[in-house]
Amino acid sequence: MNDPIPVPSAKRGDRLVGADGRRIGVVDAVFADYLLVRTGGLLPVDLYVPRSEISVTDGGSLKVEVGRAAAYAAWHRPLKRAPHD
Repeated sequence: MNDPIPVPSAKRGDRLVGADGRRIGVVDAVFADYLLVRTGGLLPVDLYVPRSEISVTDGGSLKVEVGRAAAYAAWHRPLKRAPHD
């Protein structure tokens, strides 16, 4: 069983960047198991990013190890179960 990685500095308004350093979106809400991230653009999309996928960079920003397209493909729907189950 994997415990979720704590992201204590995650708060509403924080930017989430991908592996390439490009912005994926902005944290809209913080939950126990995931962050709700709203993408930018003409048609914003909500991403349900598991906390276990998020790390904090030396600069203090939130980062995932995938790009924007992969983030959308993996997390554009609500999680079916908690990531630590």
